Amino acid sequence: MTKASHKISAGARARKGGSGRSGGRGPGDYRRRGGPQGTSDGPILLYGLHTIEAAFANPDRRRHRLFATDNALNRLTERGVRPDVPVESVTPRRLDGMVGRDAVHQGVVLEADPLPAYGAEDLGRARLVLALDQVTDPHNVGAILRSAVALAADAVVTTERHAPEEGPVLAKSASGALDMIRHVRVKNMARFIGEMREAGFQCVALDSAGPETLEATAFGDKVVLVLGSEGKGVRAGVREACDTLARLDMPGAIKSLNVSNAAALSLYVVRRALSANG
Repeated sequence: MTKASHKISAGARARKGGSGRSGGRGPGDYRRRGGPQGTSDGPILLYGLHTIEAAFANPDRRRHRLFATDNALNRLTERGVRPDVPVESVTPRRLDGMVGRDAVHQGVVLEADPLPAYGAEDLGRARLVLALDQVTDPHNVGAILRSAVALAADAVVTTERHAPEEGPVLAKSASGALDMIRHVRVKNMARFIGEMREAGFQCVALDSAGPETLEATAFGDKVVLVLGSEGKGVRAGVREACDTLARLDMPGAIKSLNVSNAAALSLYVVRRALSANG
């Protein structure tokens, strides 16, 4: 299943004529045209009931057309989804041809634009931000997005390069979370950390050589938690840009965690500390 298989051809876009709801907040707000997550690359195909439900609930998701089996459309209706775009009744085989036979589409596919691009300037009201330094696996990032939503993080930050772009695999792995939290993509993670420190955030990198455990770390009112890729961890330049390093100590025989599990545990620790601080 290739990335190209999920893009809508230019001819199809021209025939469609750009119909569908925008739902954006209008010019002059945090939305930036173009950029790494702009719509210049054309629509993508999202699939799965949770993903589609969240996409319809997100006012920033520009939607174009829904392809669904009768059963899947009934299930969406039961979930309170009222499609505001043209709906085409299709067979499961048709959907297999659109997104691949291995894709668990659950009988529904949505043609939509990628979300607008967000930047560090959009995080002024945030208290808990999770930054991922070159975590490349879309399944891991999707799982991390779910944990971030569950633990009330305000944003997940990834790099523009060496990180998954928004697409059907990331969206399905996130099970709706991609449309429930701001996903910020930055050119330079170390520079982003510097900007957040200037804005009053305490930046803590997770590192096995950290002088204190994450549980023993004293947190301020606003925190950026930084995790690196499996194997390499947080890069040296990004570690140096942070205020401090902290480690996760595992009491069992296995001393390390998958990055998505480490993210969930770390977010839980920091969220509890922030809640205690008021």
